[in-house]
Amino acid sequence: MDKLNVGIVFGGCSEEHPISIKSAQEVAKNIDLDKYEPFYIGITKSGAWKLCDSPGLDWESGSCRPALLSPDRSIRGLLVLEQGRYNTINLDVVLPILHGRLGEDGAMQGLLELTGIPYAGCDVQSSALCMDKSLAYQITRSAGIATPKFWTVAANENIDPEQLTYPVFAKPARSGSSFGVSKVSQKEELLPAVEIARQYDSKVLIEEAVVGSEVGCAILGNELDLIAGEVDRIALSHGFFKIHQEKDPESGSENSTFIVPADISEESRSLVQETAKTIYRALGCSGLARVDMFLKEDGSVVLNEVNTLPGLTSYSRYPRMMAAAGITLTEVIDRMVTLALTGKIR
Repeated sequence: MDKLNVGIVFGGCSEEHPISIKSAQEVAKNIDLDKYEPFYIGITKSGAWKLCDSPGLDWESGSCRPALLSPDRSIRGLLVLEQGRYNTINLDVVLPILHGRLGEDGAMQGLLELTGIPYAGCDVQSSALCMDKSLAYQITRSAGIATPKFWTVAANENIDPEQLTYPVFAKPARSGSSFGVSKVSQKEELLPAVEIARQYDSKVLIEEAVVGSEVGCAILGNELDLIAGEVDRIALSHGFFKIHQEKDPESGSENSTFIVPADISEESRSLVQETAKTIYRALGCSGLARVDMFLKEDGSVVLNEVNTLPGLTSYSRYPRMMAAAGITLTEVIDRMVTLALTGKIR
């Protein structure tokens, strides 16, 4: 049986560049080489595309060649510059292992739509919706899902600190991994927190602090054919969850512990999983996503955010939740490919 040529795109121009590299490294360790021929396509922080041997930490200094995905659908593959001319490598499917801006917000998905190459994960529309937390909240509210009370602050807009009840969170509306997020406990802290968020996005979200446990659910599949991983819970000693910004997350978090399966009742577990599926469908997600929520003391669930290409690093939540449900990362990758090619889980 011939192997499928799989393009694995990683890196990118966002602040989540190093996280993407770590995710790609785990994909490289776990992809089934009996089924797939991987082609690792790294994007530097400055936006240069390179075909490299692996996504190792020193991938840019290795034997890389300039490369780009052809937007010409008659080619459907990778154009690689070798000895002054471009050669073509046909690709059967692309795994965009990218996080954040220009990777998870619909931009890369739009390019992949132009290429005509099947790709894993959410499409242009759902990627853009989920990336903008204010839009995601509006859509899920219309589906009957609770969200935090929130306000949006545009680039040239001011917000009156007196009108809010504290604590609140100030965050970029379109960013991930807690970059630019501040917990604001009193009104004097609000405007500086807004300026921090504006370093990552011109649109800022001010969000009420929800009292409850932080829980998450990994989802894999399309439309009605969905698999939910085990629910996890983040136990915090202080502050808020921001493991991807810590110095050595592989050795454990400075302020958080993952509990998976979550130490919650079976009734709450089922509610979290079903709510995650409802949110996933309402936002038009496909392939995979991680749905983060708050579980309140009264047993109700509130949406936090949806990650359309969740981290796949050694310390990431998505692979842990799937592993706890008996699905290894190798199987997750296999099903991502199958979903991209057929739209169905096998």
